Amino acid sequence: MKVIVLGSGIIGTSSAWFLKKQGHDVTVIDRQPGAAQETSFANGGQISVSHAEPWANPSAPMKVLKWLGKEDAPLLFRPRAELLQWLWGLQFLRECTPARTADNIRQIVAISEYSRQTLRALRAETGISYDCLTKGILHFYTDQKEFDASLPAAQLMRDLGCPRVSINADEVVRREPSLARIRDKIVGGDFTETDESGDVYQFTTGLADKAAGAGVQFQFNTTVTRLLHEGTGAAAKITGVEIIDATGRHQVLKADAFVIAMGSHSQSLLKPLGINLMIYPGKGYSATYRIINPEQSPVISLTDDGYKLVVSRLGDRLRVAGTCEINGYSRELNTARCEAITRRTRELFPHACDYDNPVYWTGLRPLTPSNVPYIGKSKISNLFLNTGHGTLGWTMGAGSGRAIADIVSGLTPDLDFAFTGMERVVKTTLLPA
Repeated sequence: MKVIVLGSGIIGTSSAWFLKKQGHDVTVIDRQPGAAQETSFANGGQISVSHAEPWANPSAPMKVLKWLGKEDAPLLFRPRAELLQWLWGLQFLRECTPARTADNIRQIVAISEYSRQTLRALRAETGISYDCLTKGILHFYTDQKEFDASLPAAQLMRDLGCPRVSINADEVVRREPSLARIRDKIVGGDFTETDESGDVYQFTTGLADKAAGAGVQFQFNTTVTRLLHEGTGAAAKITGVEIIDATGRHQVLKADAFVIAMGSHSQSLLKPLGINLMIYPGKGYSATYRIINPEQSPVISLTDDGYKLVVSRLGDRLRVAGTCEINGYSRELNTARCEAITRRTRELFPHACDYDNPVYWTGLRPLTPSNVPYIGKSKISNLFLNTGHGTLGWTMGAGSGRAIADIVSGLTPDLDFAFTGMERVVKTTLLPA
């Protein structure tokens, strides 16, 4: 078939790669001048199956209330006169029950582990270099209540096959000596040896180059204006995508199937078709620092629970990312939130980096209330979804691309996940590592 993929971040590029391997004629369309120029550009760098506990969990409502109005809060909900934001917020609250949280964790672990294994195989196949570290992820806590509350989730993840091991403060510092100066504040942690880190931008652009070499066509500097369709009900079909190309010309591109991988912008494109995705942008921040004292920098990718920050060493750079701002589609930098990242990083590793010249960035994470993405079929027979991966796009990216390629090809991916528009196939175990 001829397949058009809309979006060239880690999700869209992975989708294109695996669709091409299935034998399809693939074209990727993106408004940017190259791959991975938006949310996949400068994220926290973690491939973190262990970070499967969603923002929506039983402790979230009280935390959100406590953080209201605090410019440097880890999660900032800024109310707007916008129906989607309020509907999303109400659904978020519904997802905070223990039962829903547990099921969402199961699904997130399943697709994340499937994706980690897929990424490992893809790395071996392609040889793409992206500052990859396979030293695990160390999650540390500075609040006893938060650490105690993490233990059931860690146990559930172990039950699901993710080796997230809870450890004491001494073991945290033994695994990451650069945290020794705050040993008296650490109350515990957990370590997942199978997790990884790496530069998603380097990987995605490398994979796009490999895909182009295999025959995938990339049309950059091309804006999608709408999807054209005909028929109703079961007979509905997408007939083409209307675009403005790099020369400013309006065109309609035809295909047999269409995959939507446009992150936060998927919702507005699909709404005119009566497909109402519950996706709202969560503006995430990152700061990148040049490492000047390697021996004082972390060697394991870290998650700082108290500040909701992740830290990854990318060659001679330290990438620190986190916080989430529910405040529309603006990517404007909030100075207070940028400074909070640098302030905390300097507290942890005071002499490790050049903190006078940080590179700040924001990206719009496509958040679903449950943190479970839309992967699968839409109600229109030749329109497929691969979007809504929230803070875990890098973690879920390769596996999501592999899964949607199977679905477009009429196959059922081999994992326990609630694929959109498909009956859930429950697996009792994950794939072997």
